[in-house]
Amino acid sequence: MKHTKPAGSTETAHLLERRKRLLGKAYRLFYDHPVHIVRGEGVWLYDADGKRYLDVYNNVPHVGHCHPHVVEAVCKQAKVLNTHTRYLHENVLDYADKLTAKFPGGLDIAMFACTGTEANELALRLARAKTGANGMIVTDHAYHGTSWAISQITTCYGSSDRRGDNIVTVPAPDSFRGLYAGDDEAADKYAGHLHDAIDKLAQNGHRPAAFIVDTIFSNEGLPTVPPGYLAKAVEIVRAAGGLFVADEVQPGFGRLGRHFWGFESHAVVPDIATMGKPMGNGYPVSAVVTSAEIIEAYQKDSHYFNTFGGTPVACAAALAVLEVVEQQGLQANALETGDYLLDKLKKLKANKFIIGDVRGSGLFIGIDLVGGPDSREPATSETSRAVNLLKERGVLIGSTGRYDNVLKIRPPLVFTRQNADLLLEKLEGVLSEISGTL
Repeated sequence: MKHTKPAGSTETAHLLERRKRLLGKAYRLFYDHPVHIVRGEGVWLYDADGKRYLDVYNNVPHVGHCHPHVVEAVCKQAKVLNTHTRYLHENVLDYADKLTAKFPGGLDIAMFACTGTEANELALRLARAKTGANGMIVTDHAYHGTSWAISQITTCYGSSDRRGDNIVTVPAPDSFRGLYAGDDEAADKYAGHLHDAIDKLAQNGHRPAAFIVDTIFSNEGLPTVPPGYLAKAVEIVRAAGGLFVADEVQPGFGRLGRHFWGFESHAVVPDIATMGKPMGNGYPVSAVVTSAEIIEAYQKDSHYFNTFGGTPVACAAALAVLEVVEQQGLQANALETGDYLLDKLKKLKANKFIIGDVRGSGLFIGIDLVGGPDSREPATSETSRAVNLLKERGVLIGSTGRYDNVLKIRPPLVFTRQNADLLLEKLEGVLSEISGTL
């Protein structure tokens, strides 16, 4: 039976009521007045009333919303076959071959799952199998996923589950507001906390299995990391018998412009890398890439199977994404457009005292909002207001960081200079309005 729907704001209220009743209160929505999105194309999203929004937030549609090449690849394969991964299929092997070719030598085994959470959970299982240890070290405002095991190493949200004593945290390496901001020895001092973490694990009767980081430190606020920090930290962990897991779910696949993977910007090679969200441009697929040596240790006592991880359709989508990134030069576009946007934002910072810092790489940029020209006090409420005002003016953006005061710019990689100019125009207007009230 076809149901008639109320229009406009009445429809939004109707959807909110249904959502609350059917999905419960644990789900969260963006914006004070949520958006009812019905269509996407490229960098644009459209609501139920036909209003167009510039999407500078969503990294899932890596090569743009509803990219025709990806849509065609998914539809073509779905018409022929989609089944679990205990059968042979060329798509799975072709994608594994193409994906591992993007990694340094030695990282030549790919294992597929559906989400970044699953990939990170598999990575922890591999690390424990290889090291015989179960201690995990994470930064102190990190996000790595939603399962029970991964919520244990997701330290940015509260949880009803008590964190195990085999999980310890270290400070995020923040050069703007962190413990050692402005210190010439910041890299060494931040890395030194890995010694403390290893000692704490030992006191609790554990050895380190892995140190896992999101290599852009996205949830930590996209901080400018002191040069050399991550390499020093990883060296300490490896000396204690642990592995380094690079969570590439957000920074990977060319988003950072100068590098295809986030770990490359730190001049360190991981033992295990995980990826998800943007891999299939919206089709659920994720992966772990590691070495044959680590897989050998794992398979002695376990085997791996994932019903929907890396199906023929999932790998068709993922292959199409890599093809678009390469054929359309989207990594180069991320660098060129990102550098252009960063330069303009730094000039805007000179005129808008609410901007304390601008940082990032490629098309992953953070704008740290503060309380005044000589302050580093996080402007949390002003950031929330900026996010909502931009939405009203047709720009969808997010926020991140420990104090939720960093505007997060993370658009699809087809974002252009013209799109950047529109963002800058809207952002300048919003920041002028907010600054005028301080």
